[in-house]
Amino acid sequence: MPLQVNAAVKVLHFETIGSTNAEALRQLALGLEAPFWIVADEQSEGRGRGGRRWHSPKGNLHATLGLRLGVSASSATQLSFVAALAAHDAIARHLPAEQVSALRLKWPNDVLLGGAKIAGILIESAAYPGTAGLAVAIGTGINVASAPAETGRPTAALGLAPNARAAVFEELARAFDSWLARWNEARHFAAIQAAWLLRAHEMGEPLNVSLNGSSIGGRFQGLDERGALRLKTDAGDIITVTAGDIYPGAQKS
Repeated sequence: MPLQVNAAVKVLHFETIGSTNAEALRQLALGLEAPFWIVADEQSEGRGRGGRRWHSPKGNLHATLGLRLGVSASSATQLSFVAALAAHDAIARHLPAEQVSALRLKWPNDVLLGGAKIAGILIESAAYPGTAGLAVAIGTGINVASAPAETGRPTAALGLAPNARAAVFEELARAFDSWLARWNEARHFAAIQAAWLLRAHEMGEPLNVSLNGSSIGGRFQGLDERGALRLKTDAGDIITVTAGDIYPGAQKS
């Protein structure tokens, strides 16, 4: 798969790899100059949030951006929103115009097409002795050719030929450059939040949050200044959610 992005950004391409995130963190620990991309045709140990398996067949895009940033680990969590915006833009470029309105962002790090997951994001960070700044791996998986059927949740895909991954990757890399510049190492997170909200849940949309076997239902009330989900419960209370799985309406895991 020929890959071409900003000439100043190295792209390491693998036919098969365990995990692009794990490789990016390894390269960051070794001192590879950042930013750089790790891209694989196929992952054998792809992972998502909470240690879940990320199905990574050939034909889909599996890519991780390696960065070193002068921010705290808590500020680095904001990159979920940056990455979601970049993935949204890359996918939208390859959708028919009439389908773009069905592309929505789901808190905290999924992209949905018609309510089905078409992309997922995993942010991991670490501080390594002898290297400057916080090391961050931003993994993005986009279903380019096919939608995995064994996830237990609705999935979607662009339905493009496998060789379209190169074009989708190039759009993703360009979108990341733009949104990272706007974020400016957490200095302009409010602008990122505003852009995310335009592409995300409708205000007042019924949602269910599932965490550790329990669930809370309510209506979406936006985000707080840290990026936590604000939910209005049936009792009228506004609560903030910092972790959990989000489902539409009263659906539960």
